[in-house]
Amino acid sequence: MSGALILSLYVQPGASKTEVCGVHDDRIKIRLKAPPVDGKANQALCAFLAEEFDVKKSQVVLKSGETSRLKTFEILEVKQIPQWYQDSVIGGLK
Repeated sequence: MSGALILSLYVQPGASKTEVCGVHDDRIKIRLKAPPVDGKANQALCAFLAEEFDVKKSQVVLKSGETSRLKTFEILEVKQIPQWYQDSVIGGLK
């Protein structure tokens, strides 16, 4: 599989662990262990998404929402689609 994918996310930094936990206002909700300080949350989120989609961190591009909980990412040259994404697309996550 290849191509680009746009993700609309709602991010909750400072959680006890990093996990996808459902949908919030039509966005995939991700709890993030990293704190929202000095860009650490964005860096951790990029690393999490890179691992989940099996791409390099440089292929995870923050398009909007640098200082917001509402973020849009572009994942370039996607190699795999994680189950949580498939579930959210078909409405399985609640």
